[in-house]
Amino acid sequence: MQTTEPQTEAARSTGAEPAPGAAPGAPGWEELVASALLGTDRRPPAGTPRGPAAAGALLDAAARRTLRRRAGLRPGPAAVPPAPAPDDPRPALPEAARRRLDLLLAGRAAPAPPGGRRGVVPDLAELLPQWLAMADERGYRAPHAALPALLDAARARTDLRPRALALAGPRGLWLAGFNPDWRFALRGRAGGALPDPGDAAAVRELWEEGLFAERVALLGAVRAWDPAAGRALLAGGWAGERAEDRLMFLDSLRSGLSAADEEFLEEALADRSRNVRATAAELLSALPGSALAGRMAARAVSCVGPDRTAAEPTIAVEAPHECDEGMRRDGIVAVPPSGRGERSWWLGQLVESASLSCWPDRFGGRTPEEIVALPVADDWRTELHAAWCRAAVRQRDAVWSRALLGAPSVPPATGPGTSSLAERAQLLSTLGVRERAGWVAAFVAAHGLSEAFQLLGVCAVPWAEPLGEAVIDALDTARDAGSYPWSFSGVMGLAERCLSPSAARRLEALAAAAPEAEDAAPGAGAYWSEAFRRLVATLDLRALMRAELDGAPPAAV
Repeated sequence: MQTTEPQTEAARSTGAEPAPGAAPGAPGWEELVASALLGTDRRPPAGTPRGPAAAGALLDAAARRTLRRRAGLRPGPAAVPPAPAPDDPRPALPEAARRRLDLLLAGRAAPAPPGGRRGVVPDLAELLPQWLAMADERGYRAPHAALPALLDAARARTDLRPRALALAGPRGLWLAGFNPDWRFALRGRAGGALPDPGDAAAVRELWEEGLFAERVALLGAVRAWDPAAGRALLAGGWAGERAEDRLMFLDSLRSGLSAADEEFLEEALADRSRNVRATAAELLSALPGSALAGRMAARAVSCVGPDRTAAEPTIAVEAPHECDEGMRRDGIVAVPPSGRGERSWWLGQLVESASLSCWPDRFGGRTPEEIVALPVADDWRTELHAAWCRAAVRQRDAVWSRALLGAPSVPPATGPGTSSLAERAQLLSTLGVRERAGWVAAFVAAHGLSEAFQLLGVCAVPWAEPLGEAVIDALDTARDAGSYPWSFSGVMGLAERCLSPSAARRLEALAAAAPEAEDAAPGAGAYWSEAFRRLVATLDLRALMRAELDGAPPAAV
């Protein structure tokens, strides 16, 4: 077919020029539009007499004009095709697990049930994180068709992103490059795969030429592979980095932190940026054998020690009277927050940064438990114990953590150690999984669930025994007391995610409706039965999800 010269957009739309291939004398588009607007009785198309046939002639002429115009257009240049998606050699999900993922992704955006009651249906949005964790542990890749929904879920919930992006793999990152809504997926990896940490040339090239997000991810990968190599990579161009970049890079040293990092961190104490200096000081204080921890210990023991004038062993506190240059260099922030006294602010920072090993010698060889049990003069107890808590968490010192936690059966307000649930939760994180679960189980058995929610949240999933049994016993006790289950909705939600699926069989007995006591809240028994049945259904579904990911034959939920 013979082609014609392309027309401008204005000409194509207005018909100012003849249509390509149009017969001589054929009406132009503007003339046809004018006839349609004014009416064929007043202005028939050129060459058409007035009368009943004029309207049909107008439509025929417009159709011919449109067809000629379209046929005469030259196609535009083809767009450059995108690079093909990278390969993902990981195994595909079993078919039952693939269908389960589709249901979970669809269920995460399901509308809330009428009236706000969930009934006995498991909350799929809360099960999705566990499913992703199990799938990633088994090394599966996401189905290609599920990638858009998976990226949408990760965009909506930041807690899903690490697991969801790991499952999406390189093809998910490739797809994210085509949708601005999924740019979050590219921030940590900048859309490409990181080089092998052992490939020194490739690592150096990306470190020197990569984007900031790429360099952060690269430093984390190298640090995880070889802490010394990551530190050397960071030290190479440290002086030339921007202050905000130095802060982000320095934070990566938390992974694999050891005494080998001390020299670099000591140099960072003289950094131009106050935030960099503070972070370096915090990291050094997490190393009990560091020179900074020793300097802080010397300052701390000059402020805290035995009260020689007391009739019984007592701790005396004399907070610092000034924040000198040496203290500021070692990371002490001189200006306290609003409403906080200067001296107590300085004291807390000194004690939390001092090596905990200095205190037994300071108090005549006493153990941490004995030191924590000593009375503290002049109402300094809360401040001092809070600083010891921060030191124990920072230094991951389980011995001091146990001393500050105290016995779980003792009422928090009357026993030694800290009475703050937030501080107790942090201290528990330094203990092993089973010891942590045992301590919280004893706390629940002694004090019930009202104050246990924050402590339950730091226990590993699934809950190790005897914690699961203690929680079930406490829920049974709460039901017998006649309260409503939504008074414990937070604990019930944790139980759905954290109880071992094997607990479902015991819960089935509790799910049966029981006669209500006379002093019970109206309808409480039915609500408890519904809550326990939902808990059983959720635990059964979690067990089924695991079986599907392991390739077991599918079964009904």
